[in-house]
Amino acid sequence: MAVPKRKMSKARRDSRRANWKLTAPGLVECPQCHELMRPHHVCPECGYYDGKEVVKTEEE
Repeated sequence: MAVPKRKMSKARRDSRRANWKLTAPGLVECPQCHELMRPHHVCPECGYYDGKEVVKTEEE
């Protein structure tokens, strides 16, 4: 099994671990209902994609 020959400093260890961060999802505004949605996906609020209704939504 591999064993380190020298002790790794805390700064080197922590700077390597510093890249494990989450990124916020990119959201765009729906051109139909102006709600936030994921790009290139059907809008979950109105069911439109590319100017056409592709998913029927319940009207209230």
